[in-house]
Amino acid sequence: MGTGEVIVQGTPVTDPEDLAQLQHLGPGEAAVAVPRELLVNWGPKEMERVPELVDREGFRRLFETFRHTAWRLETRRGYASDREDPDYQEFLATGSAPCDLNEPWFVNIKAQTEAGKTVGRVRIADKPMTTGQRFLLDYSRYNAAVGEDIRYLWREDAADLPAEDFWIFDSRLVALLHFDDADNIVNIELITEPAEVVRYAIVRDAARHHAVPFNQFASTE
Repeated sequence: MGTGEVIVQGTPVTDPEDLAQLQHLGPGEAAVAVPRELLVNWGPKEMERVPELVDREGFRRLFETFRHTAWRLETRRGYASDREDPDYQEFLATGSAPCDLNEPWFVNIKAQTEAGKTVGRVRIADKPMTTGQRFLLDYSRYNAAVGEDIRYLWREDAADLPAEDFWIFDSRLVALLHFDDADNIVNIELITEPAEVVRYAIVRDAARHHAVPFNQFASTE
C-alpha cells in the first residue's frame, strides 16, 4: 500500500474472552487470527522501527487495566510536572509537601494494590540530591501509603542501568517516556516486541536488586 500499511487477511476473532484480552483495540478496529509463521517468514523486515506512540489518556488507562504488576524506573534529575505542582511550591517554602490521597492517581493505585496487584518504582538519586529529587523523596511516603513499593539507588551505583524513564506493565508492555531538555514529556512510546520487553525486565530486576526502600534511603541521605 502507498500508505506504508500492511493488509493482513485472516479469520475474524469473535470469542468474547479472546477479544477481552485486546486492551488496545480501538474504535472501528477488528481482530483477525493469522498463522504465526506468516508473520515470522513473510512479515516486513524494515531496518528502521516505527515507534508506536500513545496519548496521555491511553497511557492513563494502562494503570487501570494492568493485571499483575506496574513498575517504573525514574532516572532524571527533575520533572517539569513536579515543578508545576502546588505541593512542590509548598515543599520549597516549608521543606514538607502536603498531599491529598483522594486525588485520582492515589485512589486508583490504592484500589489496584488492594486488589493484590504490585506497583513500584526505583528512583535514581544524585549526590547531592537535586531539589526535585528531595521533593520526590519527601513525597514517597504518600506513594507508600497507597501500596507502592518505592526504592532508591544512588546514580554512582546505577552505572549499568540505562538513562531511560519507563513503566513496564505485566512484564509484557513497556511505556518509554521521552523528555525534552526542560524535563517535559514530549511523547510516550509503547514497546511490545518481546526481546525489547525482556531487556527492560532485566533492567527492572537489576534496579530492584540493588535499590533500598525509600525510608531506609532517607535515613542515610
